[in-house]
Amino acid sequence: MSIEMVLEEKNKCIQQYLEKLLPENEGYPIEIFEAMRYSLFAGGKRIRPILLLAACEVVGGDTKRAMPFAAAIEMIHTYSLIHDDLPAMDNDDYRRGKLTNHKVFGEDIAILAGDGLLHYAMEIMADACCKAESILEVKAMQAIAHGAGIYGMLAGQVVDVISEGKKIDEKTLQYIHEHKTAAMLQGALTAGAILGGADKDTISEFEEAGRKIGLAFQIADDILDVVSTQEELGKPVHSDERNGKTTYVTLFGVEKSKEIISQLSQETMKLWNKFGKRGNFLMELTEYLMDRRR
Repeated sequence: MSIEMVLEEKNKCIQQYLEKLLPENEGYPIEIFEAMRYSLFAGGKRIRPILLLAACEVVGGDTKRAMPFAAAIEMIHTYSLIHDDLPAMDNDDYRRGKLTNHKVFGEDIAILAGDGLLHYAMEIMADACCKAESILEVKAMQAIAHGAGIYGMLAGQVVDVISEGKKIDEKTLQYIHEHKTAAMLQGALTAGAILGGADKDTISEFEEAGRKIGLAFQIADDILDVVSTQEELGKPVHSDERNGKTTYVTLFGVEKSKEIISQLSQETMKLWNKFGKRGNFLMELTEYLMDRRR
């Protein structure tokens, strides 16, 4: 079975779980539920929850235990996309081939839909912690919250915003990518390893793998913004240039950026090799993420 087919199957499982968790488009105020569901079910490969579940499984854990956290991290990711697309941020009209949330529901409801997904994600993880009465659930929630918060994704977003239209160096750009993108992937892999019962050293290795994958993933995104089309990518291309953003492509060019991705990939593969056959899926997924077309 190809990696695309495996991902599709895993995506379906996560989709079904999310469907059960998220409030239906009914009751008052119906507008917020409609807006939350619109973006959460607008497509996407569910990479973060899949990584979380894979990390849990590869260290010998039960993925059922990890499902609430996988769902929560996808909600947090979706909230960040809704806010990222707003006129005050990237001002994008399309995401995953569909109109962005604020184009459909207005800026006010879009902001609240993002807020709703973030807070509901925290509620879901807190409920899981209360039911389990285990420190592992608490630590997993902490890892995800850290990846999304003021020392993670949010920090990267802030530096990204204040850097628009300015010449920035490689160190600043790497900070943006490692926080805005990689921190949530680190949170996913770290939380999964924790819930799977991994030891401290293994958890640290998963965290570092998340950093490398996230950095490579964002560099690949920088490349796609230049070489892809809106039809292929599902969102406007050349948006980095339009917004005056420095990227790995503007600093190093496409070919050098691809070399950096290759190096990060090789370093990550060394970790997955430690798990033998159990690490095969993570190896295939890493290769897929670093050689993606959309």
